[in-house]
Amino acid sequence: MPTYRSIKYIVPTEAVEHTDSINALTDVDTNTVAPTDGQTLIWNGTNWTPGDLEESASGTQKAIFAFGSTDLGFFGNDDTNTSVIFSSTGVPGSNQTGVGTARANLRGSTYGGDKAIFAFGHAYYGSASGSGESISNLVSNAGVVATDTTGVGTARYDLISSEYGGDKAIFAFGKHGSGGPSSITHDNVSNLVSNAGVVATDTTGVGTARESAAGTRYGGDKAIFACGKDSSFYNTINLVSNTGVVASDSTGTGVAKAWNEGSSYGGDKGIMFSGYNSSWAMLTSHQLISNAGVMSTDTTTTSNPVAKYSHCGSSYGLDKAVFFGGDDGVEFWVDDYNLVSNTGVIAATTTNTSNTIQLHHAGAGFSSTA
Repeated sequence: MPTYRSIKYIVPTEAVEHTDSINALTDVDTNTVAPTDGQTLIWNGTNWTPGDLEESASGTQKAIFAFGSTDLGFFGNDDTNTSVIFSSTGVPGSNQTGVGTARANLRGSTYGGDKAIFAFGHAYYGSASGSGESISNLVSNAGVVATDTTGVGTARYDLISSEYGGDKAIFAFGKHGSGGPSSITHDNVSNLVSNAGVVATDTTGVGTARESAAGTRYGGDKAIFACGKDSSFYNTINLVSNTGVVASDSTGTGVAKAWNEGSSYGGDKGIMFSGYNSSWAMLTSHQLISNAGVMSTDTTTTSNPVAKYSHCGSSYGLDKAVFFGGDDGVEFWVDDYNLVSNTGVIAATTTNTSNTIQLHHAGAGFSSTA
């Protein structure tokens, strides 16, 4: 199992050198970026630098995308329990036959520092009610998806998820019900996930009830939920503390949108990518989130084409991100992906040749010694 070397930096009240407050470690790099109060410092093999948990040389961070829908042609689709693993250098592998209930519109998150969890979802063809699933599947630090664990709160789909607190996860919002809009109920509940992968019961009252929003980690140990829709589209933001407390609504800086997707990058920052706006136009833009949880305005993405929805994002390689699959509104199910650098630059679209077309799927980072 990979190990981690990190310490929390506390800014001293007296006027002393930064290194004095962390036991006079002279190998702390405080010249590039000065640490802030409570920030995590990581060991890069030479010195300590501000950032998120850093993985040792014995392990590498990969990304796993699982479950979701595949294209059967002419608007047909079927839910799957397959998975695709991206290497620590951002290279996708081939489809792997999975275990557990095949479903779509679920979410995934990293937990425990090096493992992943997929939870909730909607089994279009496997559920008589079609109203949602209360199922979770744990993923080991070797990328192995476990069988179903049932009973994780209100069964729902199209929800949001993120890592928080350095080693835990949170699922929030979503909807349940089947049929037309009048029979759908939007939820404002959240479920915390421990660093052992145990999903807690519902916590209620976490802002505007909505679906199809995006979430990501920021600041190393906190999370942000943004946008979404019910009968309207929102640019609403909810910050999540490093103890998993979801804050009340605040107004975002971008356009109202849904089916956008988020991921962390750079160790302590986040990015939201693409989606639909309130005019039902697919977006070719993204928003960056600072390590203080401040979201930028919409920025046109220079890579082309990038407009898509029902795609999925994950961190990989410790400080980078990848957005995979989705629907581009032209070819519909696409086997494309976009890598994101550790400075938040989205690369041009790459066509995947491994026959891994998916949408409505979930993604999460995990660490492996393999």
